[in-house]
Amino acid sequence: MEYSTFGRHVAVDAWGIDFDLLNNAEFLQSHMVEAAEACGATVLSVQSKQFEPQGATVLVLLSESHLSIHTYPEKGFAALDCYTCGETVDPQLAIDYMLSILKPTAAHAKKLVRGMGELQVEEPKMKQIELV
Repeated sequence: MEYSTFGRHVAVDAWGIDFDLLNNAEFLQSHMVEAAEACGATVLSVQSKQFEPQGATVLVLLSESHLSIHTYPEKGFAALDCYTCGETVDPQLAIDYMLSILKPTAAHAKKLVRGMGELQVEEPKMKQIELV
């Protein structure tokens, strides 16, 4: 079997998110696992950290690569990214799921196409969600 090096990496800066959503590692972990499953990925392990006085990081290790979030509740900011290898798992679906949960007032995203030679940077086709 020959393996492809093709992958897609979606990174999003999301602003205007409720402090309490961003400052709850347990809540974020639960939804990050659901986001991974929603995009068809296979979850291998999950690690999360609640920081003091605020902030959280959640890393979801996927068979296809990873999904992560780093939060700054005091700024209403979350940095999300999802990288998946292969053609079958779409990282954009995981990102869209998380944005629908977090409901930012603004989100800025880029998509990298990786493993094909020179990196390609694209504007991702984000699901139209209602930004509050």
